[in-house]
Amino acid sequence: MSSTRVVVTGLGATSPVGGDVPSTWEALLAGRSGIRALTEEWAADLPVRIAGRAAVEPTEVLERVKARRLDRSSQLAMVAAMQAWTDAGLEGAVGEGGLDGDRVGVAFASGIGGVTTLLDNYDTLLEKGPRRVSPLAVPMLMPNAPAAQVSLYVGARAFASTPVSACASGNEAIALGLDQLRLGRADVVVVGGTEAAIHPLNIAAFANMMALSKNDGDPTTVSRPWDTARDGFVLGEGSGALVLETEEHARARGARIYATVLGAAVTADSHDIAQPDPEGRGGTRAIARALREGGIDPADVAHVNAHATSTPQGDVAEGLMLHATLGSHATDVVVTSTKSMTGHLLGGAGALEAVATVLAVHHRTSPPTINLDDQDPRVELDIATKQRDLPLGDIVALNNSFGFGGANVAVAFGSI
Repeated sequence: MSSTRVVVTGLGATSPVGGDVPSTWEALLAGRSGIRALTEEWAADLPVRIAGRAAVEPTEVLERVKARRLDRSSQLAMVAAMQAWTDAGLEGAVGEGGLDGDRVGVAFASGIGGVTTLLDNYDTLLEKGPRRVSPLAVPMLMPNAPAAQVSLYVGARAFASTPVSACASGNEAIALGLDQLRLGRADVVVVGGTEAAIHPLNIAAFANMMALSKNDGDPTTVSRPWDTARDGFVLGEGSGALVLETEEHARARGARIYATVLGAAVTADSHDIAQPDPEGRGGTRAIARALREGGIDPADVAHVNAHATSTPQGDVAEGLMLHATLGSHATDVVVTSTKSMTGHLLGGAGALEAVATVLAVHHRTSPPTINLDDQDPRVELDIATKQRDLPLGDIVALNNSFGFGGANVAVAFGSI
């Protein structure tokens, strides 16, 4: 393993519960849900009519002309990345005697890419003919558009990469950024994930495969990880971004450091295209490898931001993974699922949850899991249902992500 230490120096977010990091974090600690009814006309006949829309429209933050040239997924990515870059004290830092762009990279993920641009332009093709299709359609819809746009903004010339691993994509981008820093290919990397897939086709498809909850009660109570009444996830949108740096580089410029990135691992189930391995073996290997890579004693893990999407099978499998990797200590760890409030951001989920995990370590506070009224007896974990303090001293927190195709990613963050 490389001896290069990597730290987090900047955070950015736009989510269903807040338009930036402070508002998102405050809402998460307060246990406020961002799930609402869809009021658009196109939603009326859908089997599911709720979702987690971004709390702040990205077009209200970005310059209008620039926003129109971006798919919504890229708009959200830009909002989060711009925040993280500024938060790290790097705004305008490339060139002019500052950062060398050749040593700046971007790893920004999306599970689906510019799907609304794709579908809208296909509708235009059918209704108005080929001449009316936007000449910007391809650079807007391509999955690497968010990474490319972020790289243009920060002046990154080392690399601009896009992991696409369904719901594990955002967390995999963090693992990729960590690798590149440890390999000496960059000094600073902007990592993150984004998704904007609230569209009738996507909702119908997820609903028909029985992945979305069809609970037609109060929208704020539908996402209920680990609860016996859970029946599927709730679709959300948004983006999370982090600035990672080598510790040497960060300290040399006097940067504020939130946390360390101790280890990360990526594995595959090779089990089923959509269903998780019921024994959680692939996820178990990912968590175990992340701990081993970081030289982490399982007894030092104090907190887990779980993938826990509110699906009947996946939530149980993740509990098995934690017991398999943490042993008897598993029941001493404070576990939470912020998806209970934000819904599931697909390719953006792991990145937004990484922001929450870093803040939990930094502030030594775990957000709650809401809507957990009757915990599934098969899940023997200490799940926080109210804001909880984390221990003093050196602590570690895990951020887990799992996706269709059998993708598994675990990232371990440590306190400073």
